[in-house]
Amino acid sequence: MSSTAIALTSLALMLVLIYCGMHVAVVLALLSFVGVWLMRADMEVAANLLAQAASDAIASHVFGVVPLFVLMGFLVAMADIGKDAFEVANQFFRRVKGGLGMATVAANAVFAAITGISIASAAVFTRVAVPQMLNYGYTPRFAVGVVAGSSVLGMLIPPSLLMILYGFLSNQSVGALFTAGILPGLLLAFCYCVAIFIAAHLRPDWVYALPAQGGTADGPMMRPAEMALKLVPALALIAMCLGGIYAGMFTATEAGAVGASGALAVALLRRRLTWAKFRQVMVETGHVTVAVSFLIIAANIYTRMLAMSGTPQAIVAGMTELGLGQWTFLAIFVFIILVLGTILDSSSILLITLPLMLPIAESFGMDLVWLGVVTVIAVEIGLLTPPFGLSVYVIKSTLSDPRIGLGDIFMGALPFAAVMLFVLLLVIAFPQISLALL
Repeated sequence: MSSTAIALTSLALMLVLIYCGMHVAVVLALLSFVGVWLMRADMEVAANLLAQAASDAIASHVFGVVPLFVLMGFLVAMADIGKDAFEVANQFFRRVKGGLGMATVAANAVFAAITGISIASAAVFTRVAVPQMLNYGYTPRFAVGVVAGSSVLGMLIPPSLLMILYGFLSNQSVGALFTAGILPGLLLAFCYCVAIFIAAHLRPDWVYALPAQGGTADGPMMRPAEMALKLVPALALIAMCLGGIYAGMFTATEAGAVGASGALAVALLRRRLTWAKFRQVMVETGHVTVAVSFLIIAANIYTRMLAMSGTPQAIVAGMTELGLGQWTFLAIFVFIILVLGTILDSSSILLITLPLMLPIAESFGMDLVWLGVVTVIAVEIGLLTPPFGLSVYVIKSTLSDPRIGLGDIFMGALPFAAVMLFVLLLVIAFPQISLALL
């Protein structure tokens, strides 16, 4: 059997083993080991590859960006910054039809700029926004759909854990990827708000259950000084963390350290952090970091196996012979990601597809930073699609309302997935949306 045949067989086996329930990282490492063993007919070579890849993958200090930003995200969630952002946004949209939905999107955009984890956004705003929307007469499907849809902003607006992972896998600057995600993230948030506004006027039966009330908030207006005070911690963290990167004051890793320190200070000043909660935050940070580390190591091993087999080059040659260009390749790539999004989590999709697809994209001369934004948007659509929509399951596990089932959350999230697909097509058609700030 040729090396290319071995690699292609490993791809098919990978999907089978993952579908059977085996952990993605274990599958990647196992198939890489067996693949190299068969190609070189030498187990020692395969074992050395495993050892070398495990050492090289996360040996750099640059990898410290992962635990630091994860720690920052958990501390921000603990400090109730998301709740404050929602309360302020609610003041701006209080008299607009569908205003609470727009407030949720706006607050999630602010929250995304200081967390980078969609799951954290989904959990926080399920507790904060869903009860408020239900109290003001919004339909349960719309309430949970807005939270599910806007939670994905956490992986697009920097800092983003998926952008960091893509940067490691593609050898691209994390800072450049962060910058490239700003305009697409804001565009997505804007399109969400426009869609909510249009739906509130054209399909009020979908948005709220009490048309006479109109779903608008009442009560006393919050004073400007009070609103500013609530936003100070979030804006300060954004300025320290992202502002420092864009101003060239420090690297992404150093920004993570600054952001984590700032988030810790906010949590302590607000007296939200006990020793028990701090221990919980550190343990959860460790769990996420170890999981990501294991995945990166496995992906590194798999990338080396594919490079050794020559499979990417063979695929490029085959596409050239068939007359297929870069846009056909991109359409196939996005389609594969969307399909995998129905059965796998975001990180796993990146680890499975990028080792094979990045060399092909490079051969077509594609900008890998732009491709990173396209990839992240496509992957994030998978968080909203059944049967494995991770954000949907997080919302369901956080909800304490038995009236809202998984089906309701998936149906509520469906229009927002369509909006994401529209934005994805815009970013593909107009690459400058993501590259204008670079």
